[in-house]
Amino acid sequence: MTQLPDAPASPLFPDGTNPVTPLVVTIHPDAAGQRLDRALADAVPDLSRSRLQALIAAGCVREGERTVEDASTKVKPGQRFEIRVPPPVRAEPEPQAIGLDIVYEDPHLIVIDKPAGLVVHPAAGNPDGTLVNALLAHCGAQLSGIGGVARPGIVHRLDKETSGLMVVAKTDAAHKALSAQFADRTLSRTYLALVWGRPSPSAGTIEGAIGRDPRNRQRMAIVKAGGKPARTHYRVLRPAGAEASLVTCKLDTGRTHQIRVHMTSIGHPLIGDPVYGRRPRSAIANETARSFPRQALHAAKLRFRHPADQRELEFTRPLPGDMRHLLVSLAGEDRIPEY
Repeated sequence: MTQLPDAPASPLFPDGTNPVTPLVVTIHPDAAGQRLDRALADAVPDLSRSRLQALIAAGCVREGERTVEDASTKVKPGQRFEIRVPPPVRAEPEPQAIGLDIVYEDPHLIVIDKPAGLVVHPAAGNPDGTLVNALLAHCGAQLSGIGGVARPGIVHRLDKETSGLMVVAKTDAAHKALSAQFADRTLSRTYLALVWGRPSPSAGTIEGAIGRDPRNRQRMAIVKAGGKPARTHYRVLRPAGAEASLVTCKLDTGRTHQIRVHMTSIGHPLIGDPVYGRRPRSAIANETARSFPRQALHAAKLRFRHPADQRELEFTRPLPGDMRHLLVSLAGEDRIPEY
C-alpha cells in the first residue's frame, strides 16, 4: 500500500468534496478471491475491517471512476482501490451563525422549516454547517447534552435534500416527551411529494420492512429479513400533468428514506430522487421534472402535543419555491387541494 502525495483532484466523497489525499491499495496476488474489506484491512493495518466496511458503505472507496458499494466483493490481483478517509468530526459540534426559518419557539421547543440542502447533524463529509451547528448558535448552551452531544435536541431528522418542518427539543423533559410521541405514533407528520405516474389505487397503505439493500449498501430497500417494520399511507391529491402526481404521505414509522423506498416499491418514485428515482421513458417528459435536482419531498404538516401543557399544536408550511415551480411546470398551476 502506498499513499500518493499528488492524488487526482476528482471528488470522492458522496457530497462532492475531496478534502484529503486518498490511500491507494493495489491488490497483491496472494489476496486474490478475498473479500474487499478483508483485503483492504490486510493492506492498511491502521484501519479496522469494520471501519473499512463503514467507509465502503459511505461511498468513500473507489476503483477508478467507479464507487465500490459492496464490502463482500471478491478482489482480483492488480485491482487498484482508492480509500478516502474523512477527517474526524468534532465530538462536540461548534455553534455557527446560520440563518433559521423559525416557525414557532418557546422555552421548551423550537419548530423550524428546514431548507433543502441543509444537513441535520454533523457526520462524515459534513463536519459543520449543519442544523445542529445553527441550533447551538441560536439556543446557546441550553441544548448541551439533550439527545447526546452530537445531536443535541434532535428528536427526528429529515434527509439533506428534503425540506420542511422539524421539531427540536430545548429541554431534556421536552426531548423525552416528544420522543415518546414518535414512539407511540401520536405525533403526526404529513409530507407532500411529486411522483412519477398516477398511483392506483389513488389512496392506500404501503407496508414493508426497510433495511440496507443487500445489493447496494448505500441504498435502503424493502427486505425480507433484518429490516425494521415500516408503514406509509399515501393519497393522490391531484394529477400533475399526464406523467406525474402530487401525493400526500403520512408516516406511522420513521425509517431511513421510508417514503422514497415505499413509493418506489409501488412503481411511483419521487421526481428528482437521485438514489431511488428513475426518469420516465416517454420522449415528451417534462424537462423541468427530468432535471429537478433533488427528491421532490416536503414535510408540510406537523402535529403533536406540547410536552409541557399537553395542548395540541399543528403547523403547516407551503411548498418551497423549487417544488412550486415544478408543480406549475407539470400541471400549469400551483393549486393544492386540502389535505
